[in-house]
Amino acid sequence: MARIVVVGAGVGGLATAARLAVTGHQVTVFERADTVGGKLGRYLHDTPAGPFHFDTGPSLLTLPEVFHDLFEATGAKLDEYLDLTPLDPIVRHVFPGGPALDSCADPAEFAARIGAALGDRAAADWQRLWRRAGRVWQASHQDILRRPVGSPRDLAALAWRLGDLTAIAPGRSLRGLGRRHLSDPRLRMLLDRYATYTGADPRRAPAALVAVPYAELAFGGWYLRGGLGTLADALLTRCLDLGVVVQTGAEVTRIDAAGGRVTGVRLAGVATPVPADVVVANADALTVYRDLLPSPRRLAGLADRSLAGFVLLLGVTGESGLAHHTVFFPRDYDAEFDAVFGDPGRGVRARPAPDPTVFVTVADDPLVRPAGHEAWFVLVNAPRQGTAAGAVDWRRPGLAEAYADRILDVLAERGVDVRDRLLFRQIRTPADLDTATGAPGGSIYGTAGGLLRPANRGPVRGLWLVGGSSHPGGGLPMVTLSAQIVADEIGPAW
Repeated sequence: MARIVVVGAGVGGLATAARLAVTGHQVTVFERADTVGGKLGRYLHDTPAGPFHFDTGPSLLTLPEVFHDLFEATGAKLDEYLDLTPLDPIVRHVFPGGPALDSCADPAEFAARIGAALGDRAAADWQRLWRRAGRVWQASHQDILRRPVGSPRDLAALAWRLGDLTAIAPGRSLRGLGRRHLSDPRLRMLLDRYATYTGADPRRAPAALVAVPYAELAFGGWYLRGGLGTLADALLTRCLDLGVVVQTGAEVTRIDAAGGRVTGVRLAGVATPVPADVVVANADALTVYRDLLPSPRRLAGLADRSLAGFVLLLGVTGESGLAHHTVFFPRDYDAEFDAVFGDPGRGVRARPAPDPTVFVTVADDPLVRPAGHEAWFVLVNAPRQGTAAGAVDWRRPGLAEAYADRILDVLAERGVDVRDRLLFRQIRTPADLDTATGAPGGSIYGTAGGLLRPANRGPVRGLWLVGGSSHPGGGLPMVTLSAQIVADEIGPAW
């Protein structure tokens, strides 16, 4: 039996803790916040009409089999803990000037919807791209997502078939793939958006990210009744039932190491170190390498940070008729990416995009809002918090309020005006995410996409990394797979 400390009670940390505990290890989780979940955050707002409940992080669950596997591996059934509801549409895409296109998990039906909205040629283009995306998914699912990958050498050593390499198109961007295969600019816009699922600019993101829409549209998108935050509750329950010790309000300030291996961790306000044979860090890889190790380490790629998000939580009276998820695209997508990422090489500073894509989640769930009202989660791609050319100082007085006003104006311009129906609004900037979760700059996904993320194996023996900033990447299923990889590599106690 190993004494294992998990730093952080996000989904990755809790999933790893449960998997390790069921195989006989002694596991303790330390979480700096007062609640578990990490970026799978929640917010409760009471009003005279009743309480509003918001998910402040992920709003869509994909690849449900990953979560079924997790619960079965820890001796339980997912359906005993969570109420999964399939979404159709998964996302409603509203293009500038129209029309709207509803995505779904039936490939033939989605192609028919594309044909009805955008024409037969667009539908045929998408079907050809879909077949290619399926080949990329199969190759990445088998060879990348479920095994440790820590370097370009690891990728090169995989037994890629020639057809896989052709489909993956190393060296080509997702934007380039869309231009090659999709004649309709609206479909290209739809494809580009999936780069932002990994925090990346589609003009620089690898073409292999075409596997992201394939995973969503082949296996479906799901909502958890009561909100996606119920996943964190379920994982906490599994951990406690398996004997994991979970301490909230306990910040790990250092990971101790001697002789090339970890020896324990130090907690804020506690003089005595906590001994450990193994440490699993469910923290941003940049934080681990720069701040938590006794000697800061450098790792290539950690400075290439993902985009962040500007969030509005709105209490709205009446009913809007919106789908569960709706994306309102701008007329100039490139102008948005220029604003969000900036171009330090040309001296172009990042800034809040004046005409951004707006993503709205409105759950038709009486558990999250009073009758006759809606709880809106509104997300806009945003530069990370900071003072460098590729960031924005979101703490600057008046900036957040002014940008919130602008987002509401943009929604009104796109046909959804709720300015006279607001009970309240709450603002969450990248600076707030940085403070709440320790994500440097409020970057949602750590590094900015790509096939290679920081390795799960840390730079000293006995140290492991899980979560969205490490392999295999961001998003709830990828984070959960990172937990499986780490638990398998550590192995059982017996």
